[in-house]
Amino acid sequence: TSRGIRDVSNFSMRGGGKRVSDSASVRKAFFENVANEVRMVFRDEMPLVICGPGMAREQFETNLRELGCKNTISNAATSIGGRSAANEVLTEGAADAVLGEHVLVREIRAIEEALRRVSVNGAVTYGMVPISEAASQGAVESLIIDASLLRGEDETSREKWESICSEIKSSRGDIIQASTDHDAGQQLLGMGGAIALLRWKLDH
Repeated sequence: TSRGIRDVSNFSMRGGGKRVSDSASVRKAFFENVANEVRMVFRDEMPLVICGPGMAREQFETNLRELGCKNTISNAATSIGGRSAANEVLTEGAADAVLGEHVLVREIRAIEEALRRVSVNGAVTYGMVPISEAASQGAVESLIIDASLLRGEDETSREKWESICSEIKSSRGDIIQASTDHDAGQQLLGMGGAIALLRWKLDH
């Protein structure tokens, strides 16, 4: 979703005996069941990304098409399955052709870039006071901030962040209000909920 990764449904494949035919029938029924659920949940204009390891993705896409699925579909190979696969796709850009500039992709890329800069001691800063100082110098290119900091009950903190955001916008900086409902968002929380990509490196 635009505000993070949300689990809509979970399915587990159970059953089947030792015979190949039994396993094949269970597998086929499983894919058809999940495909039917996808058709009910997602509108035709919604792009779909089928991700995971192995070759099952192609079979699942075939099942979707047989049910009349008209969505744009991208198959993305990942090293792991489940929710971790979705995070891998978003972080590594495996489905950019379908997702494009989806707001969630933009958030994750910005956070990943900020963390990369932190790791190399680059043009980045985090924490309210350092970010405020950078904003006053017109040095903030992009501020990635936990959206709840701008809507929280702590009026003093909220007003301070609003003031910082206004200052950044006045110097043509970008404000990215990020969700914390994905792995990168949790990393943002670990940095205090806000991190700024800078136009130049500052000495603190």
